Amino acid sequence: MSKAIALAPDRWIPGGTPDPLISHRHGHIGRPTTRIDGPLKVAGAAPFAAEFPMEGMVYAALANSTIAKGRIVELDTRTAEEAPGVIAVMTHRNAPRLSPPPAFMSSPKAAGGDSLPVMQDASIHWNGEPVAVVIAQTQEQANHARSLVRVTYEAEPAITSLGAAKARGSRTAMFMGQPLHDEVGDADAALAASAVNVDASYSTPRHNHNAIELHGVTVAWQDGVLRIHDASQLVAHEAWTLAQMFGIDEDKVVVTSPFVGGGFGGKCLWQHQVLAAAASRMVGRPVRLVLSREDVYRLVGGRSNTEQRVALGADPDGRIKAIIHEGVTPKTAFNAMPEPFILPTRSAYASETIKLDVQAVELDMLSNTFMRAPGESVGTFALESALDELAHKLDMDPIELRIRNEPEKDPTNGLPFSSRHIVEAWRAGAERFGWSARKPASGTVRDGEWLVGMGCATATYPYYRMPGGAARITLTREGHATVDIAAHEMGMGTATTHTMVAAERLGLPLEAVTFNYGDSTLPGVVLAGGSQQTASIGASVIAAHRALVKELLKLAGNDSPLAGLKPDEVGGTDCGLCKLDDPALYESYASILGRAQRVSVCVEASPSAPMEIMHWSMHSHGAMFCEVRVHAVTGEVRVSRFLGSFDCGRILNPKTAGSQFRGGIIMGLGLALMEETRFDERSGRIVNPSLSEYHVPVHMDVPEIDVIWTDIPDPHAPMGARGIGEIGITGTAAAVANAVFNATGKRVRDLPITLDKLM
Repeated sequence: MSKAIALAPDRWIPGGTPDPLISHRHGHIGRPTTRIDGPLKVAGAAPFAAEFPMEGMVYAALANSTIAKGRIVELDTRTAEEAPGVIAVMTHRNAPRLSPPPAFMSSPKAAGGDSLPVMQDASIHWNGEPVAVVIAQTQEQANHARSLVRVTYEAEPAITSLGAAKARGSRTAMFMGQPLHDEVGDADAALAASAVNVDASYSTPRHNHNAIELHGVTVAWQDGVLRIHDASQLVAHEAWTLAQMFGIDEDKVVVTSPFVGGGFGGKCLWQHQVLAAAASRMVGRPVRLVLSREDVYRLVGGRSNTEQRVALGADPDGRIKAIIHEGVTPKTAFNAMPEPFILPTRSAYASETIKLDVQAVELDMLSNTFMRAPGESVGTFALESALDELAHKLDMDPIELRIRNEPEKDPTNGLPFSSRHIVEAWRAGAERFGWSARKPASGTVRDGEWLVGMGCATATYPYYRMPGGAARITLTREGHATVDIAAHEMGMGTATTHTMVAAERLGLPLEAVTFNYGDSTLPGVVLAGGSQQTASIGASVIAAHRALVKELLKLAGNDSPLAGLKPDEVGGTDCGLCKLDDPALYESYASILGRAQRVSVCVEASPSAPMEIMHWSMHSHGAMFCEVRVHAVTGEVRVSRFLGSFDCGRILNPKTAGSQFRGGIIMGLGLALMEETRFDERSGRIVNPSLSEYHVPVHMDVPEIDVIWTDIPDPHAPMGARGIGEIGITGTAAAVANAVFNATGKRVRDLPITLDKLM
């Protein structure tokens, strides 16, 4: 199938004919636009998952296991049940009977973080697994009573160290149904024959999700319908999965998620939503369950650690002859999410030979999951650090080395690039950042006790568009449009951007468009993840708009100036339709619907499957520039300047796009300098489950961040736009590490770059 799609004519493929919106502009797209949800959030009027009031609501708190593997042999809840305000204590002994959750990627709508039964027996699978749910009249009463639950365990041997897991054996990891393994030619032989080479090992630690909004859910059973107010990135998937678990019809589960205070891959389906729904069914009352910050570490997966090897072989002129990127990462036996760190290397640089491989080993731990740019964030650290090491060996400018090895087509699958303008991004970024002032020799620039250095790295993230999207458009005679799609707003500006896009496509003012989202009863199965939601929504709205235009042309009839025109010949403008190449042929929506004696017209449609990603190699790119200051005595690292120069296709809303780029870069600075989950390999327990011990960047850690972009539309993507939510974190850690080397002459290959590694 993939080969057939790759060889098919462009016109047969979605995106083969560029979206008319790329050239048909009315002034919305590309204009900095303030988020429409901003006033609600500033006024405190935006209801988050843990803020929905329900009559008779009670509160829940979780008690967690303290062993990595084994069984509960004694569970004493009597004291907790007798505590003030306690209504019930739910354990495996009295919890409603549930089917195991379908794990994410096991079927199109599956959303489970793992496939383990939820509180159905006495088994323990990781340190932190919930063993009891206390339901009380107040949150404080529930929190107190959970401390009174007493559990005795029979521990079983557990694999909790990476060394022990590797000794037991590994296998080629799978990601999205495909093996994480690619080979082109004999890379080992080419490396050995290369005039210049580097061969180094890099490691990255575990990372945990720390969204500002804690994971919270408000649940009630009403007339046989399970209603859930959640902080979710996948409302439709969650509704389907919970229906499978509770043995009810999918339409008997309604999930809403109008506002989410940060997701990054962590706001999917975990045990707390299931337990809250089970507890609500058990006590017959609405239940609110909000995870504490520590609970988030115990129940919500994060990024797994990696051990990576990157070996590069090149000619004396810097032409790369061999790329080897391989290594190992842990996962559990119950989910399908290894950290896919080779992904950026697949398309980054031209090389005659390539060998890429991820080996997965299994640990008894909390299942890991997606975390902003899974694979690319840590994979670019290793790859782009190795590129810098190769440039140093060649005595070549690292930007010139990268440009010299720009591929003409995708190096691993041979597909043409849909649009690739990373060289323009490098040139513009270098000029803006003042790269020409960089001193190639390490340790030669000082400012008092501070050593100053500059580094750079390539950022990259693939274009995705997931299947299953659908959208509904309702257009009234008064010229107001409502767009309905089960999409999500996690703070990135989705509602604003797609209000702009719909208004642009329909030829309406912004205030004439309502964009409804965050509700599983709306059309579509859309996931906010993989930087693909904008493309997925865009493709769905394109399909619905085409259906709308077709219906409007039918209603217009032969008496209209639009008579005889086909949908592809028509576009929206000035509250009506016109011929794209002859705007004088025009009729307003009011006129069309009025003559047809219709108050409104409503259409729903789904786009074709995302075959474009099998026909072209589609990626966003960036050139990352960093200046650091390293204290010569203490080893303290301060990032003093940062610039991201991006090539992500057309930028739809510069205001929210700039915020997305900066947010990703800030997360990348945390990855580079401080973020690290401390995992006790003796017990399998996370030992720093709080923001006082797990450090993330604060204002004083972050300099003014400059961002620029090419704004060159990708002709094969909806609206000409590719994803921007995750690319900012990619390449950032390597840019910091390379700047540290330029400042100090010390190469740090083990994240985070803490001062003890530089003293």
